[in-house]
Amino acid sequence: MHDVRCWVAVITFAGMLVTGTAQEPTPESIYETRLKPIFDSPNPSSCVQCHLSAVDLKDYILPSSRETFLSLREQGLIDTERPSESKILHLISMGDSDPDALARRIHAKNRKAEYDAFSYWIVACCQDQDLLSARPSAGNQKAGPSHSDDLIRHTRKDRVLDSFVRNVWSQRMRCFPCHTPGELDADNPMHQKPIERHRDFVKQYGARMNLFKETPWETMRSLVASSRIVGSEQKRKGTVLPLINLKNPTLSLLIQKPTAKLPPKTSEGKIGEPSSHIPVSHMGGIKMHKGDQSYKAWLHWLEDYAASVSGGYESDDELPEDNWYPTQHVVRIKGVPESWPNLATVQVFVHRRDEKTDRWADEPIAFTQSLVTPRKIVNGSLFVLAKSEQRDQLDPAGVTLEPCKVQIRLFLDHDNTLAESPTRLLNNRDPDATSVFDAVFGIGFKNADVIETLEIP
Repeated sequence: MHDVRCWVAVITFAGMLVTGTAQEPTPESIYETRLKPIFDSPNPSSCVQCHLSAVDLKDYILPSSRETFLSLREQGLIDTERPSESKILHLISMGDSDPDALARRIHAKNRKAEYDAFSYWIVACCQDQDLLSARPSAGNQKAGPSHSDDLIRHTRKDRVLDSFVRNVWSQRMRCFPCHTPGELDADNPMHQKPIERHRDFVKQYGARMNLFKETPWETMRSLVASSRIVGSEQKRKGTVLPLINLKNPTLSLLIQKPTAKLPPKTSEGKIGEPSSHIPVSHMGGIKMHKGDQSYKAWLHWLEDYAASVSGGYESDDELPEDNWYPTQHVVRIKGVPESWPNLATVQVFVHRRDEKTDRWADEPIAFTQSLVTPRKIVNGSLFVLAKSEQRDQLDPAGVTLEPCKVQIRLFLDHDNTLAESPTRLLNNRDPDATSVFDAVFGIGFKNADVIETLEIP
């Protein structure tokens, strides 16, 4: 009798398999075993491969399978007719197209696990007729990031890299030749002494001299990685400043070094060793001043990066314009009023003529920032102020302006505003001086547009 019951059980189970009556995993069971572990994990999802902050795959998972499905479907993130083409799967797999091969390898396993889990669950949900016919309740929680699309885009690594190219990489020749080995040309006779100088510094201080790598991405990644190492050392020892200081960007070594003086001389009259802690000193001496455009651009990127990576932005109102595009156009303004103090900071804005109104346009096309020299001259390289609709057409590595008649407006930093907010623009008031001239917009300092006279209101 026992044998008969066993055979009946076997035959019944086999029949279930043949007829398909074996119970398939439900959306709820898949959610509990595949999606909920992602939600409960203390580790970040693969979203960190492309996003510095503001979004995580956990944001798309609600407390129940039903709530999650209904919310994602209502937002168009799940395609019930073509489950494998659901937008949420596309978002997860975007890391596969990351140009950073190292990042792709690091996150590949995690990304595949997330993709497989969501794909398996979505297919099961789309086979559940009750779930397909259900509608979310009025108070149903919305799955997804709490931040806006603009903020999420702003904290993407590719956007941060684009900003790095425009604001930092474009100014790298300030650090030539000591930190720019990729710019040294052995076939150029003019580079022989710079090559020797670079070689001597590398021999003395090591490969850390090679601050700028072959590409902007390699450079940015190296700066970030080095700062993590130094940051942990700094916590432990309280010594060397990191290249990128997330807590206080103005104390980033990346910007402290080029604005620092030579080390003080020793008792023997020789130049001492450079310092990478406060007070910072630099074997190359001062390469940029705190009031000039390069300093402003570098600090702009450092502050933006620090806020992006640490989740410092809470709303769109806090996002910087980040619309500065470098040029090789230089303006040289003479005849600065004697009353303007030496080394005072001046911002210069360039305005085109508005053909429709036959007036000078309210919005500037470019600007620069520099210091008043003892000879009462202001020199500066222009940055184009791009409008949002222009940005896709502009090269982050450099922009060229067409010759035209322009008006420049000068704004003197009367109240030392830029000392407290170095990246601020001052053109929200009447200018301190203006001038109209035919701009050639030549390339380099030798071909600078020279303004001989200014009109003082």
